[in-house]
Amino acid sequence: MKKASGRLVWFKALLLLCLQVLGGSSGLFGGHVPQPQPPHLQQQQRNLSLHEYMSIGLLKEAGISVPAGMVASSSEEAYAVAKEIGSKDLVVKAQVLAGGRGKGTFEGGLKGGVRIVYSPEEARDISSQMIGRKLYTKQTGEAGRICNQVFICERRYPRREYYFAITMERSYQGPVLIGSSQGGVNIEDVAAENPDAIVKEPIDIVEGIKMEQAVKVAQKMGFPPALINEAAENMIKLYNLFIKYDASMVEINPMVEDSSGIGTEASINFDSNAAYRQKMVFDMQDWTQEDPRDRQAAKADLNYIGLDGTIGCLVNGAGLAMATMDIIKLHGGTPANFLDVGGGATAHQVTEAFKLITSDRKVQAILVNIFGGIMRCDVIAQGIIMAVRDLDLKIPIVVRLQGTRVDDAKALIAASPLKILACDDLDEAAKMVVKLSEIVSLAKEAQVDITFQLPI
Repeated sequence: MKKASGRLVWFKALLLLCLQVLGGSSGLFGGHVPQPQPPHLQQQQRNLSLHEYMSIGLLKEAGISVPAGMVASSSEEAYAVAKEIGSKDLVVKAQVLAGGRGKGTFEGGLKGGVRIVYSPEEARDISSQMIGRKLYTKQTGEAGRICNQVFICERRYPRREYYFAITMERSYQGPVLIGSSQGGVNIEDVAAENPDAIVKEPIDIVEGIKMEQAVKVAQKMGFPPALINEAAENMIKLYNLFIKYDASMVEINPMVEDSSGIGTEASINFDSNAAYRQKMVFDMQDWTQEDPRDRQAAKADLNYIGLDGTIGCLVNGAGLAMATMDIIKLHGGTPANFLDVGGGATAHQVTEAFKLITSDRKVQAILVNIFGGIMRCDVIAQGIIMAVRDLDLKIPIVVRLQGTRVDDAKALIAASPLKILACDDLDEAAKMVVKLSEIVSLAKEAQVDITFQLPI
């Protein structure tokens, strides 16, 4: 794995810890409900999510009972799929990577991204109102997410619905099985209103899952005695899938008990740092469902997380990035991103990093903070100059460089005719970029054009 990926793992863990401390939450299954974070702390998720029909395919491959169904990319294909399934009692599910599909609304006015239909003709009609349109849910917000496919599957009639998940939990220092007799509903509400209804069983990641552990969870979840062993066997299969594919979470909501036994539907997230050994899974990633900046960062091999502030940050090293964001906050600013160019960045990657930062229209100023160890400062300087020239950047850029070949870097910046403000002290650089961001923001509000002149 690349060193940059290792740093991102460390950063993610540290950022999550900071968010939990600031939000006063000990995690969803620690007895508290996660609190909404302030806008400047809201960050993008770094885990891969697959569409429902893809997750169902992985469950089927693992030998787990799932509803029969197929995916369709057009209304006519939906009609053909519905006829092939052969049932007149079907469910059409919009394949959109967002929660709350059932209560969402499509462009055009169709209510609900999960609809029951009773004929192939009805499947075609409903699909035509989903495919190619955006679905708006609580999770997508005003941006919505495009629905390019629908999953058509047989309808099941559950006697009972349960909740089951496997996830990595900090408090257990490893994977934990999570179950509840209250499935088919928002599990966060259950955690808040009746935390005792949630069962937790930590698993030793070295020893693996034991049958008695799965049986204990199934019993506490309230499965009938005749189905305890089947439920436990499904849990073991799900755990094996969780480990095999480097999943960060496998969520089954609902896990249903019906006349045929136990059936499941799944939502699976995968650790992005495992992409190098899970190529088959990551090749299934649907970039139309992702933030465009994520794809741009992935192509340039940059570690990027978007935030909601106004000051763009370009830093080498996760720890230095955390410190840089902290000092911006200390002086009254808000960071617009975390961006670690790593220790082996090229001038081209630095240019791509600037493109990524400036693609966010909220950015009013940029702070470059580089400590040259493995990374040479002169390479960063060349990239900065190239980016400012090629992108014709108009916003102020404050650069603080220290370390390997720093004098060469300063000479390059000084010789450049571009307006790049150099500063040796990080505290002074942070103060400067916050003030410049405020000036640009005020000018934009007043619809006034401003230019920055460097001191002689």
